[in-house]
Amino acid sequence: MNIFSVGDLVAAIRRTLQHEPLFLDCFVEGEISNLYRSPAGHLYFTLKDEQAALRCVFFRAHARAQGLADGDQVVVHGHLSVYEPRGEVQIVVDLVQPAGLGILRLRFEQLKAKLEAEGLFDPARKRPLPPFPQRIGLITSPAGAVLHDIQTIISRRYPLVELVLAPCQVQGDEAVPQILAALEQLNARDDIDLIILARGGGSAEDLWCFNDERLARAIFASRIPVVSAVGHETDFTLVDFVADLRAPTPSAAAELCVPDLGEVRDRLAGYRSRLQGELATLLAERTSELRLLRHRLDRAAPDLDRLRQRLDELGRRLSERVASDLRLSAARLEGVAQRLGALDPRQTLARGYALIENPSRGCIVRGVADVAPGERVRVRLVDGRLEATVATVDRVEEQG
Repeated sequence: MNIFSVGDLVAAIRRTLQHEPLFLDCFVEGEISNLYRSPAGHLYFTLKDEQAALRCVFFRAHARAQGLADGDQVVVHGHLSVYEPRGEVQIVVDLVQPAGLGILRLRFEQLKAKLEAEGLFDPARKRPLPPFPQRIGLITSPAGAVLHDIQTIISRRYPLVELVLAPCQVQGDEAVPQILAALEQLNARDDIDLIILARGGGSAEDLWCFNDERLARAIFASRIPVVSAVGHETDFTLVDFVADLRAPTPSAAAELCVPDLGEVRDRLAGYRSRLQGELATLLAERTSELRLLRHRLDRAAPDLDRLRQRLDELGRRLSERVASDLRLSAARLEGVAQRLGALDPRQTLARGYALIENPSRGCIVRGVADVAPGERVRVRLVDGRLEATVATVDRVEEQG
């Protein structure tokens, strides 16, 4: 027989609740009582009905925008847990909605709050639509009236654009995988300027695939701007909030995504008229300025004949100066050449002198100390050289 401590048993109950799938994602309906907001901003209340009561905690991160009061009949979403110090089973709440909305609406609000908290709906990240798209990717059913309506409106307003259809189901179990595949296919191309995700009206159940979390995240990650055109003007799905632009209807999406060619032509005609008027005014101003400058230039025109004569005179002086400098430089060069010739060792050799080298010592013999009897020396003369052996060395004493 196992005997638990109170703490061990309550902890075991908490772990059991936290690992039971039924209690990790549950909706509970009841009446709020004993509502209390802590200084930290957390909400504590009791959810009760005629049979039982259950403690609830609604932490500040989720409860900030909630306007709740005792007596409200609500549906809460959260997971069951145990507050160990008091051994109380409680719901850790992450969503509160008025009772009567229905389970689909509650799940919609739950996922909407989650994605909004992550920043998927942030207006700052939404991209502007290209003003003159060349190719628009269209994700819709090829069998519905939506495709025909969008084609008709775009061909009427701006026939220069090309529609690239990525066909898919827009209702049922296969809708989400097919829409995801279509988004991936269009994003893999480098010639798509804009994507329209479109479907006609329907019930909440018919449009429920557009509340899928995977689809919302794929639109958020799309490299190409996405326009949501799902249902009627009063219908809202998660893709409307995450898309770069929500169109109230598919037909409105076609109107919003392309300009009206007639309006563009009228605007261009207006620009052309204004440009022509401004150019005419500018041309007249520049023509007047040119005439004035020409008049001033004629009055200030130089005497070209005098300038030509002056130029000839300067050219003659320059030629004479250059010739004088060349003659002086040639004379100086000749003097330098003569001095260099006098220093040329070959001139000395030509006068009967010789240059003696001692190969064994690697030096020029300048005195008897640089050779010894028996050493071979190399004697360089003006017209060749010869090898010799030193027979004797006699030092000549300096005479005072």
